[in-house]
Amino acid sequence: MPAYASESKRRRELGRLLDPATTALLTVECQQGVVGPGGALPELAREARSSGALARVARLVTAAHGCGAQVLHAVAERRPDGRGANRNARLFRAAERLPVRQLTGTEAVRVAPPIEVAEEDLIVRRLHGLSPLAGTDVDALLRNLGCRTVVVAGVSANVAVPNAVFDAVNLGYTVVVPGDAIAGVPADYTPAMIRHTLALVATVATTDEVVACFERPAEPSDCSTGER
Repeated sequence: MPAYASESKRRRELGRLLDPATTALLTVECQQGVVGPGGALPELAREARSSGALARVARLVTAAHGCGAQVLHAVAERRPDGRGANRNARLFRAAERLPVRQLTGTEAVRVAPPIEVAEEDLIVRRLHGLSPLAGTDVDALLRNLGCRTVVVAGVSANVAVPNAVFDAVNLGYTVVVPGDAIAGVPADYTPAMIRHTLALVATVATTDEVVACFERPAEPSDCSTGER
Protein backbone atom coordinates (compact mmCIF):
# COMPACT_ATOMS: atom_id res chain seq x y z
CA MET A 1 0.00 0.00 0.00
CA PRO A 2 1.42 3.44 -0.91
CA ALA A 3 2.49 5.59 2.05
CA TYR A 4 -0.07 8.28 1.24
CA ALA A 5 -2.88 5.69 1.30
CA SER A 6 -1.92 4.40 4.74
CA GLU A 7 -1.59 7.97 6.02
CA SER A 8 -5.06 8.78 4.73
CA LYS A 9 -6.47 5.69 6.42
CA ARG A 10 -4.82 6.67 9.71
CA ARG A 11 -6.28 10.17 9.50
CA ARG A 12 -9.74 8.74 8.93
CA GLU A 13 -9.36 6.33 11.85
CA LEU A 14 -8.17 9.11 14.15
CA GLY A 15 -11.00 11.32 12.94
CA ARG A 16 -13.56 8.70 13.91
CA LEU A 17 -12.02 8.37 17.36
CA LEU A 18 -11.65 12.10 17.93
CA ASP A 19 -15.18 13.33 17.29
CA PRO A 20 -15.31 16.46 19.47
CA ALA A 21 -18.84 15.64 20.58
CA THR A 22 -17.71 12.41 22.23
CA THR A 23 -14.08 13.18 23.07
CA ALA A 24 -12.54 14.60 26.22
CA LEU A 25 -9.00 15.83 26.76
CA LEU A 26 -7.59 14.92 30.17
CA THR A 27 -4.50 16.83 31.30
CA VAL A 28 -2.64 15.03 34.08
CA GLU A 29 -0.90 16.90 36.90
CA CYS A 30 0.01 19.89 34.75
CA GLN A 31 0.09 22.03 37.88
CA GLN A 32 2.51 24.66 39.14
CA GLY A 33 3.87 22.50 41.95
CA VAL A 34 4.76 19.71 39.52
CA VAL A 35 5.71 21.26 36.17
CA GLY A 36 6.18 24.89 37.20
CA PRO A 37 9.62 26.55 37.52
CA GLY A 38 9.58 26.07 41.29
CA GLY A 39 8.02 22.62 41.24
CA ALA A 40 8.59 19.89 43.78
CA LEU A 41 10.30 17.67 41.19
CA PRO A 42 12.78 19.92 39.34
CA GLU A 43 14.02 17.19 36.98
CA LEU A 44 10.50 16.35 35.86
CA ALA A 45 9.57 20.02 35.52
CA ARG A 46 12.66 20.69 33.38
CA GLU A 47 11.91 17.70 31.17
CA ALA A 48 8.26 18.70 30.72
CA ARG A 49 9.33 22.15 29.59
CA SER A 50 12.55 21.47 27.67
CA SER A 51 10.99 18.60 25.70
CA GLY A 52 8.13 20.81 24.63
CA ALA A 53 5.59 18.46 26.20
CA LEU A 54 3.98 21.16 28.36
CA ALA A 55 3.69 23.53 25.40
CA ARG A 56 2.06 20.74 23.39
CA VAL A 57 -0.44 20.09 26.17
CA ALA A 58 -1.32 23.79 25.94
CA ARG A 59 -1.80 23.41 22.16
CA LEU A 60 -4.10 20.46 22.68
CA VAL A 61 -6.15 22.39 25.23
CA THR A 62 -6.50 25.37 22.90
CA ALA A 63 -7.57 23.10 20.03
CA ALA A 64 -10.07 21.29 22.25
CA HIS A 65 -11.56 24.61 23.32
CA GLY A 66 -11.83 25.63 19.68
CA CYS A 67 -13.80 22.59 18.56
CA GLY A 68 -15.94 22.12 21.68
CA ALA A 69 -14.27 18.97 23.01
CA GLN A 70 -14.50 18.79 26.80
CA VAL A 71 -11.31 19.50 28.76
CA LEU A 72 -10.68 18.07 32.21
CA HIS A 73 -7.65 18.96 34.32
CA ALA A 74 -6.62 16.30 36.84
CA VAL A 75 -4.85 17.85 39.82
CA ALA A 76 -3.13 16.03 42.67
CA GLU A 77 -3.22 17.77 46.04
CA ARG A 78 -3.18 17.14 49.77
CA ARG A 79 -4.53 18.71 52.93
CA PRO A 80 -2.03 20.53 55.17
CA ASP A 81 -2.61 17.85 57.82
CA GLY A 82 -2.19 15.05 55.27
CA ARG A 83 -5.51 13.52 56.27
CA GLY A 84 -6.68 10.89 53.80
CA ALA A 85 -3.39 10.78 51.86
CA ASN A 86 -1.63 7.51 51.09
CA ARG A 87 1.46 6.44 53.00
CA ASN A 88 1.68 2.90 51.71
CA ALA A 89 4.45 3.44 49.12
CA ARG A 90 7.86 5.06 49.03
CA LEU A 91 6.60 7.67 46.55
CA PHE A 92 4.00 9.00 49.00
CA ARG A 93 6.40 9.10 51.92
CA ALA A 94 8.98 10.97 49.84
CA ALA A 95 6.34 13.51 48.77
CA GLU A 96 5.77 14.43 52.41
CA ARG A 97 9.41 15.53 52.67
CA LEU A 98 9.57 17.61 49.50
CA PRO A 99 10.10 21.38 49.90
CA VAL A 100 7.07 22.10 47.67
CA ARG A 101 3.87 20.41 48.76
CA GLN A 102 0.72 20.24 46.68
CA LEU A 103 -1.50 21.82 49.33
CA THR A 104 -5.16 22.52 48.62
CA GLY A 105 -5.79 26.16 47.78
CA THR A 106 -2.16 27.09 47.11
CA GLU A 107 -0.41 28.20 43.93
CA ALA A 108 1.12 24.72 43.65
CA VAL A 109 -2.21 23.18 42.62
CA ARG A 110 -3.09 25.76 39.98
CA VAL A 111 -2.92 24.63 36.36
CA ALA A 112 0.43 25.81 35.02
CA PRO A 113 1.00 28.22 32.13
CA PRO A 114 1.04 28.17 29.17
CA ILE A 115 -2.10 26.03 29.59
CA GLU A 116 -5.21 28.20 29.59
CA VAL A 117 -8.19 27.08 31.66
CA ALA A 118 -11.55 28.01 30.16
CA GLU A 119 -14.77 28.51 32.07
CA GLU A 120 -16.22 25.30 30.65
CA ASP A 121 -13.23 23.19 31.72
CA LEU A 122 -13.63 20.80 34.62
CA ILE A 123 -10.93 20.58 37.30
CA VAL A 124 -10.90 17.29 39.17
CA ARG A 125 -8.85 17.14 42.34
CA ARG A 126 -7.72 14.08 44.26
CA LEU A 127 -6.31 13.71 47.77
CA HIS A 128 -5.09 10.15 47.47
CA GLY A 129 -3.75 7.48 45.17
CA LEU A 130 -1.84 7.44 41.91
CA SER A 131 -4.58 7.71 39.31
CA PRO A 132 -6.61 10.68 38.07
CA LEU A 133 -9.58 8.31 37.59
CA ALA A 134 -9.64 5.87 40.50
CA GLY A 135 -11.64 7.31 43.38
CA THR A 136 -12.41 10.59 41.58
CA ASP A 137 -15.37 12.02 39.67
CA VAL A 138 -13.72 11.70 36.25
CA ASP A 139 -15.56 8.55 35.14
CA ALA A 140 -19.00 9.85 36.14
CA LEU A 141 -18.33 13.22 34.51
CA LEU A 142 -17.20 11.61 31.25
CA ARG A 143 -20.27 9.37 31.12
CA ASN A 144 -22.62 12.25 31.87
CA LEU A 145 -20.98 14.20 29.06
CA GLY A 146 -21.39 11.32 26.63
CA CYS A 147 -17.66 10.91 26.08
CA ARG A 148 -16.32 7.69 24.59
CA THR A 149 -12.74 8.71 23.77
CA VAL A 150 -10.24 10.18 26.21
CA VAL A 151 -7.07 11.94 25.09
CA VAL A 152 -4.50 11.68 27.90
CA ALA A 153 -1.57 14.12 28.14
CA GLY A 154 0.70 15.50 30.84
CA VAL A 155 2.94 13.98 33.51
CA SER A 156 4.36 11.76 34.46
CA ALA A 157 5.14 8.90 32.11
CA ASN A 158 6.47 7.12 35.18
CA VAL A 159 3.27 6.89 37.23
CA ALA A 160 0.15 9.01 36.74
CA VAL A 161 -0.16 8.90 32.94
CA PRO A 162 -0.03 5.09 32.59
CA ASN A 163 -2.40 4.82 35.55
CA ALA A 164 -4.84 7.13 33.79
CA VAL A 165 -4.61 5.19 30.53
CA PHE A 166 -5.07 1.79 32.14
CA ASP A 167 -8.00 2.95 34.26
CA ALA A 168 -9.73 4.59 31.31
CA VAL A 169 -9.34 1.43 29.22
CA ASN A 170 -10.60 -0.73 32.08
CA LEU A 171 -13.66 1.52 32.33
CA GLY A 172 -14.46 1.01 28.65
CA TYR A 173 -13.12 4.21 27.08
CA THR A 174 -11.01 4.36 23.95
CA VAL A 175 -7.78 6.20 24.75
CA VAL A 176 -5.62 8.32 22.47
CA VAL A 177 -2.14 9.21 23.70
CA PRO A 178 -0.30 12.10 22.01
CA GLY A 179 3.13 10.72 22.81
CA ASP A 180 4.97 14.01 22.38
CA ALA A 181 2.69 15.67 24.98
CA ILE A 182 3.83 13.40 27.80
CA ALA A 183 6.96 13.73 29.93
CA GLY A 184 8.76 11.57 32.45
CA VAL A 185 12.24 10.95 33.80
CA PRO A 186 14.72 9.99 32.61
CA ALA A 187 13.93 11.41 29.20
CA ASP A 188 14.54 8.17 27.31
CA TYR A 189 12.08 6.28 29.52
CA THR A 190 9.03 8.03 28.04
CA PRO A 191 9.27 6.83 24.43
CA ALA A 192 10.16 3.31 25.60
CA MET A 193 7.17 3.18 27.94
CA ILE A 194 4.83 4.49 25.23
CA ARG A 195 6.10 2.01 22.64
CA HIS A 196 6.20 -1.07 24.83
CA THR A 197 3.28 -0.40 27.17
CA LEU A 198 0.78 2.31 26.23
CA ALA A 199 0.78 1.38 22.54
CA LEU A 200 -0.64 -2.00 23.52
CA VAL A 201 -3.81 -0.48 24.97
CA ALA A 202 -4.16 2.99 23.41
CA THR A 203 -3.88 4.68 20.03
CA VAL A 204 -0.60 6.58 20.00
CA ALA A 205 -0.58 9.77 17.94
CA THR A 206 1.24 13.08 17.79
CA THR A 207 0.01 16.44 18.99
CA ASP A 208 -0.13 17.63 15.38
CA GLU A 209 -2.39 14.72 14.44
CA VAL A 210 -4.80 15.32 17.31
CA VAL A 211 -4.89 19.06 16.72
CA ALA A 212 -5.56 18.48 13.00
CA CYS A 213 -8.56 16.33 13.89
CA PHE A 214 -9.87 18.91 16.33
CA GLU A 215 -9.41 21.77 13.89
CA ARG A 216 -10.83 20.05 10.79
CA PRO A 217 -13.28 17.43 12.06
CA ALA A 218 -15.55 17.60 9.02
CA GLU A 219 -13.08 17.42 6.15
CA PRO A 220 -13.41 14.03 4.42
CA SER A 221 -9.86 14.19 3.04
CA ASP A 222 -8.35 14.71 6.46
CA CYS A 223 -9.93 13.75 9.79
CA SER A 224 -13.45 13.02 8.67
CA THR A 225 -15.94 11.72 11.19
CA GLY A 226 -18.40 10.93 8.44
CA GLU A 227 -17.57 7.22 8.14
CA ARG A 228 -19.21 5.12 10.84
